[in-house]
Amino acid sequence: MEKKDTLIEVKNLSKFFNINKGIFSTKKSYVKSVDDVSFSIKKGETLGLVGESGCGKTTTGRTILKLYEPTSGQIIYDGKDIAKLKNKEILPYRRKMQMIFQDPYASLNSRMTVGDIIGEPIEIHKLMNKNEKLERVQYLLNRVGLNPDHANRYPHEFSGGQRQRIGIARALAVEPEFIVCDEPISALDVSIQAQVVNMLEDLQEDLGLTYLFIAHDLSMVKHISNKIGVMYLGKLVEIADSNELYKNPLHPYTKALLSAAPVPDPDMSAKNKRIVLEGEIPSPIDPPQGCRFRGRCKYAKPECAEGNMELKDVGGGHMVACKLY
Repeated sequence: MEKKDTLIEVKNLSKFFNINKGIFSTKKSYVKSVDDVSFSIKKGETLGLVGESGCGKTTTGRTILKLYEPTSGQIIYDGKDIAKLKNKEILPYRRKMQMIFQDPYASLNSRMTVGDIIGEPIEIHKLMNKNEKLERVQYLLNRVGLNPDHANRYPHEFSGGQRQRIGIARALAVEPEFIVCDEPISALDVSIQAQVVNMLEDLQEDLGLTYLFIAHDLSMVKHISNKIGVMYLGKLVEIADSNELYKNPLHPYTKALLSAAPVPDPDMSAKNKRIVLEGEIPSPIDPPQGCRFRGRCKYAKPECAEGNMELKDVGGGHMVACKLY
């Protein structure tokens, strides 16, 4: 694809949180949640983002949407850098960029009806009159597999899977182009997870949506993603096409992560060798120089502590940040 087909391009994105405590504190300390991350997503594609808890996946998604102000870096949306735009300037982009939150219990206002929850973005962007908004809400409820009559009910009257469908309908209300799916299935029963993922795929095909899909479930990420990025302690350590990453993982952390994924076949599971990582996870307040994974890596060399670990293309768009390559 040509460069113009890229919808989202993130360049050297960082998000640090100030953790100074006390009015007499002079030394500034930061949690480096996202540190110099770069990637791009083409129109109509899905980039899966994986990594253990606390690695910065969700913060990356929220920073791209400007729910968090980036510390540094560029967020180029359809050719326009939106990283430094203020509230009024960013409003048109908020319509184009939406989010499906992880927790379907906490992300819906319990005092609002489902119709008001889904219709609120339409009101904020002043897209329709009252009757048109009602028709849009009913259409969206039907589109995500719910009854249009559910518009008059409250979130507590629904199951977890139904609430997540309401959250998806809210994200679709303003006809976005790009959606950050922040672990949208992790809080759901296994029987419901496949239904929600299949629905997201159908919506993507029908509406031409572009996704950043954040998840822990590696098999589900492989199923839905065109490309997969692996994060460790705020850094992107590997990114490649979905099938390529699973067939030929290069970074030692990626190999360990994939080896930990459960396999439903007992015979295959017995043959798979689990890679057990040793050592402590470094602090994101004071991460080590060079490779942040080196303290837990059996292949670590003295040169792994030197300089910045940058992603390097080892062929076919397979990028890895490791001194072994």
